Order: sequence, then structure tokens, then C-alpha cells
Amino acid sequence: MTDFLPTGIELTYLVATGLFIFGLKKLGSPATARQGNVWASVGMLLAVVATLLNQQVLNYQMILVGIAIGAVIGVTAAYKVAMTAMPQMVGLLNGLGGAASALVAIGEFWRLLNAGQGVPLGSTITVILGVLIGGVTLTGSFVAFGKLQGLITGKPVKFPLQQVFNALLLISFLVCSGYLLVTPDNTTIFLAMVGISSVLGIFFVLPIGGGDMPVVISLLNSFSGLAASAAGFVVMNDMLIVAGALVGASGLILTNIMCKAMNRSLPNVLFSAFGSGEVKGGAGDAGGVGDKVVHSIDAEEGAMMLGYARSVVVVPGYGMAVAQAQHTVRELADQLEKLGVEVKYAIHPVAGRMPGHMNVLLAEANVSYDYLYDMDDINPQFDNTDVALVIGANDVVNPAARSNSSSPIYGMPILDVDKAKHAIVIKRSMNAGFAGIENELFYGDKTMMLFGSAKDVVAQLVAEVKQL
Repeated sequence: MTDFLPTGIELTYLVATGLFIFGLKKLGSPATARQGNVWASVGMLLAVVATLLNQQVLNYQMILVGIAIGAVIGVTAAYKVAMTAMPQMVGLLNGLGGAASALVAIGEFWRLLNAGQGVPLGSTITVILGVLIGGVTLTGSFVAFGKLQGLITGKPVKFPLQQVFNALLLISFLVCSGYLLVTPDNTTIFLAMVGISSVLGIFFVLPIGGGDMPVVISLLNSFSGLAASAAGFVVMNDMLIVAGALVGASGLILTNIMCKAMNRSLPNVLFSAFGSGEVKGGAGDAGGVGDKVVHSIDAEEGAMMLGYARSVVVVPGYGMAVAQAQHTVRELADQLEKLGVEVKYAIHPVAGRMPGHMNVLLAEANVSYDYLYDMDDINPQFDNTDVALVIGANDVVNPAARSNSSSPIYGMPILDVDKAKHAIVIKRSMNAGFAGIENELFYGDKTMMLFGSAKDVVAQLVAEVKQL
């Protein structure tokens, strides 16, 4: 039995790895994402149980206490945290993953020092990687959490020579790393490296605007996976190495998809402080801005346009998330379908504050996945759409991305709302979106503006549609 145990643990790790890969495949579609999460969770359970059977695990009491505390916190968060707060939750979990990896690296460094045999070169390298990636992920994710939660301004926070300061931090860490490789028992240098990596994470995320959070969260998720993989090398655990590598790779792939969806490079997202310009446009009702005319309607007129249409495409955005209007939007769609209106939802890849943000909110409102259409699938249908209902979206529907070569968002793939026969846009005001530019769609001849909070306005539309 004793001889079989190591082999049994490795076989269990192999099965868990297969479940992780299968789960990731399922997560590629909203329709199968829940199944994928279950498969991956089962794989993680097997991996944890197999690890606990390892004879090198000595203090089961402390492990059980940790599991109990973590389970209570996890279950409480699952019940208490609203779906609209999922971006913050994901950012926080990324940070905790980075913290765990950094603590493993720190603990292993201290263990090797106390053993009195010195720290081997290979262990020193893996510890350095764990501290760097884990520290940056921890504090960077916490800053992202603060921006999304409103504890820190969502605008880019800049100061003179900021990138130079960040470069100096990184160079300082590398210099300390070289010194530690030569004198691996120098605890002062090691603690300095822990501090530098933590500070670097803060100043890495601060200059990134809230509108770029989908990319940042995806990248930090990748960092948390790489940190876990580094921790696996530190403690020589194959499962942790493989699982971390899978998370790191999938996070990088998703980051690349997000950047393509905005037609921007990753360095541009991280270092350009995009969205820090002055916001253009005023807080308006109807009327005009300069030579441009804004057509405004009330809820009764909007309900008539929607109720007598044959097809309606709903375009949700961050404004819907902020107002927590997803349930009211679902109610409106139900009322329209009772009148024989075909309702679909157009989902832009970077709408919201995390990848899949709109999908998550609409799933909470029990909107069937069959009604959700990706950008490439829905764009050809706008020509035959009677009314496009835009709820809190801005830059992702701005025609300037196609027509204005001087626009900051030129070339970004957008939802072709302007090609619909009519468009109704629900916004609080005429203020510009994250890119800080006016939206040409709002001044179109076929566009009608409905001003107010998304939840309140949609509720008024529901009441008016019921009267038709």
C-alpha cells in the first residue's frame, strides 16, 4: 500500500489534469460554462485529496482549519456578492491567488534557511519568480478591485516619469535577485524584493483606466496562474505546476482576444493611460450640441417603437451593470415577445468590466443563451432589425471606429447599431464613454435618446408596453 501511494497520487493528478482541460473547453461557450466549472471543480477536489494523502503533509489539523475557514468565507461570498460585483470578486480572487503563491515562496525560502544547509540555486530562482509574480498579482489585483469597487478613481492615475519609476522598480528587483543568487542567505535583500514586487504591482495597475479592466483582470488572472506554477516548482508539486500553467496560458489567450476586440496592443492598454482625456459632451436632455441635433423621446414613444417592431436587438453595456437593470431588461423582452416581437441580445467582447460581464448578468436574469449573439453573428442582422435598444453601451457602438481615422478607437470592431432602421439609446446624459470622445451614433437621424437611469427607464418602458 505504501509503495502504491505515490503512483496513485500521480495517477489522480493525471485524471485531475484531464478534467481541468475538459472543463476549460466547456468554459469556451456560455451554454456549457456551468458544466465546465463543475468538471474543473471535481478535478480540483481530486487534486486536493491526492495531495492530502502525500506523506510529506504532516499537520492535518491546520489544513482542516484552513479548509473550514476558507469554505465559510467562500460560501458566504457566493451568497452575498451580487452578480454585478463579479468583476471586483474576480479581481480579489486573483489577488488572493497571487498572495498564496508568494507566501509559499517566502515560506520555502525561510524553511531552507532554517534547515542550515543553504538555499540551492534552483530553489532560489523559483522563489524569486514566485515572489515577483505573486507580489505583483496580489497588489495589482487589489488596485483593480479598488477601481471597480469605486474605492479608487476609475480614471488612470498618472504622475511625471511614472513609467521610468516603474522601470527603476523592476531593475531594482532584478539587481536584488542577482545579489540573492550570489548570497542566498541574505534575508534583508529578500525582504526588500518582497516589498519591491508589492509596490510594483500597485504602480503597474494605477495608470490603467477602468474601461480597460477586462484586459487587466484577464492578464492578472494569467499572472495568478503563473504564480501558482512557480509555487509548484518551489514545493515540487507536479499538479500545481500543470494547473498554474493551464490558468496562465488560458489567461494570456483571453487577454489577446480582449485586445483584438479593442484593436489595441497589450502595451497600449498597459502604458497609454487610455481614457484619461477630458470627457466631451454635456449632461443633456434633448436639443443640440454645436451643430449636432439630438433627438429625444419619452418612455411612451419608446414603448410604441418597440411594441410595434418586428425585431428588436438589445445591446447591453456597463450602464446596465451599474444600474443593475438586467432583470428589468428581461421583463421588457418578455413583454415584447408577448406582442410577437423577436428579441435578441448583441454581446460585445469587451462590454462591461470583465470578460463575459454581460453574459454573466443576463444569465443571472435567466435570459436563455439562445438569445445571446456574439458580435460577428449579430452584425449582419442589424440591416434587417427594426429597433436596436442600446442600454448603457457607448464606445462599443460608436460608428467613429469605422469612419473617423483620427479617432482613438478607429479600427476597433463595434456593434453595427447605426445600420438598424431605428435605434433607442438609454443613457443618463450625453457624456462621452471611456475613450473620452463623442459618440456619433447619438446624433444620427435614426437615433432616439431616452435619458435616465437604465433600470428606471426600462421599468417605464415595461409599464408602457403593457398598455399596448
